[in-house]
Amino acid sequence: MISDPIADMLTRIRNGVMARHEVVIMPASRMKQYLAKVMKQEGFIAGYEVIGAKPKRQLKIVLRYDEGGASFVSGLERISKPGLRVYVQRGEIPRVYGGLGVAIVSTSKGVMTGSQAWRQGLGGELLCKVW
Repeated sequence: MISDPIADMLTRIRNGVMARHEVVIMPASRMKQYLAKVMKQEGFIAGYEVIGAKPKRQLKIVLRYDEGGASFVSGLERISKPGLRVYVQRGEIPRVYGGLGVAIVSTSKGVMTGSQAWRQGLGGELLCKVW
């Protein structure tokens, strides 16, 4: 059993990028779908889809590479963990690599990037950073 599904998702993406895979498949959940949606909106992945039926749904993430074969995902870091949750207010949301990356925040209005949360005046749980 996986104790931290989000960390598992980030690790699978990281491993897929390092191995130059086109697709990464993992067990699906709504939180993982929201994270994939934000990563797609920000251009880090090419796409995602949920395949299969309950209870064995799988999340298929299509990784994105440029013409030279370099991945658009340079790094992923889990911030808030099950043993140590990290919550931030609007003014405490970090900038990742001077704006080149994104912080992903779970707010009362849903999962969004740190800049979107800041514009809406929201804080929340700082899930991860992607650059």
